[in-house]
This record gives sequence, C-alpha cells and structure tokens, in this order.
Amino acid sequence: MTEKKPEILKKILQHKEKEVAEKQQRVPFAQMQEWSKEGDAKRPFEMMLRGAATANKAGVIAEIKRASPSQGIIREDFDPMAIARSYQFGGATCISVLTDNEFFKGGGPILELARKACSLPALRKDFIIDAYQVYESRVLGADCMLLIVAALDDAKLHALYELCKENNMDVLVEVHDEEELKRALPLQPTMVGINNRNLNSFEVSLDTTLSLKEKIPGECLIVTESGIHTTEDVQTMQENGVNSFLVGEAFMRAPDPGAKLKELFFADRPY
Repeated sequence: MTEKKPEILKKILQHKEKEVAEKQQRVPFAQMQEWSKEGDAKRPFEMMLRGAATANKAGVIAEIKRASPSQGIIREDFDPMAIARSYQFGGATCISVLTDNEFFKGGGPILELARKACSLPALRKDFIIDAYQVYESRVLGADCMLLIVAALDDAKLHALYELCKENNMDVLVEVHDEEELKRALPLQPTMVGINNRNLNSFEVSLDTTLSLKEKIPGECLIVTESGIHTTEDVQTMQENGVNSFLVGEAFMRAPDPGAKLKELFFADRPY
C-alpha cells in the first residue's frame, strides 16, 4: 500500500509522524488522554446531517480552510470566528476545520475558535494517524473525526475508527476510489465521504461520487467532497440521492462565505 501513496500524501504523512512525536514531547500521551475526559459536550454531527436529509434539505459541511498544497493561500482575510458565524447564518449544517499547519496553514486553535463562535457541530479535518490525535481532538472540541483511508493501513484504520467511537465522536471515513471503498466497508461505517479529487492528478470529477455511491449500503450516509461549485452541481447530486456536501474552496474564495453558501444551496428558500 505504501508504494501506491501519492507523493504529496507521503510527504504529509512523514511530516505528521514527526509532528505527533514532537507534540507528545510537550504534552505526554497520558496527560492528553486525561484532558480529553474534560472536553465539551458533543454536538450531534451525523444526526444533524441525517436530519437535513430527512427534511429533503441539503446538509452542508462548510469548511474553514486557509490554504492547500495544490492551491497555496486560498484566503488572505482569515478570521475563523467570523467565518463560522457567517456559515451558521448562511444555513450550514456543520463546519469542517483544517487543523494541519504545515501544508494547510491551519491549527488546533482555529478549530477551538470556530466552534466557540457558533453552535454548529465541528469536524476536525486533518491527517489522523495516531491515537494521540484522537484524544487531542476531543480536547480541541471536535464532534467528528475524518479518517482518510488512503493514509492508513487496515489495522490502523480499524483501531482509530473504534477509538473515535469509544470517545463519543462521529467518524467520516474518506475514500477516493473503489479500492479504498472496499477497505472502508468492513468497518460498517455510518458515514462515508467520497472525495472527488484524484490524489495523483488533483483533477476533480463528480462522477467519482456518482459511480461509488451505488456500491455503498443504503443506510450509510454519503457525503460528497470537492468539486461543488455551482447550483447545477448541487442539483446533480440531489437528483442522484446525495444530500450531504462538504464544501470549502467555493466558500473560502468568496468575500462573504456564508452568503456564498446560501446562494449555492438555498437561493430558492425564503430564509
């Protein structure tokens, strides 16, 4: 599996291993584990998305992201608290916060600030490779964790998934292709995120979601990620039974992220 990892992912994971080790030098594992027991009450991430779907309304996970390896700086004017409030006003169901610093210019404090500024459930979006990060996520206030199948072997994927559940966090399991989906399904995940971005070429195709969704059990909530830029994109997904969306770049490039969210998903609604 290691040989198949795209170069950028290998680079990110190598750095993440060093980063986690350095964090444990500052705050030992046992201390982080103890602090995690004092975390804020969990907000219902998956339940909110399912509620939106039941109401035949788009469930939008609105992302707070300053930069990316492929795009560089996406948003210069970066105020996570203002963005979170804007998203809530615009009708977001949940928020997603990039906490990787080296490649996405994020950080744990950004998650804490964003969650304090709104009442929306929060996904910690990072490259989770170690149990330490699971406990750290509870300390930061994460309500849901992202586990990227491409970043983990099967044993680590299963162990981290179970640990997240034991710590009362929802889990969004992210896949990019059919091979990764086959590795994810034995978890019996309740949420699968289908990332439409090819990790090797960085090309984006909504057909990735449309083809993989047929291979996912009906009771599993499908979240489409990347490539949602127009109302036509949203309509295409909803017409094919996909009602949950994770969108970042389209909002982050707009002067008012929440207004862009409302325009893209709820322009025909009176609120």
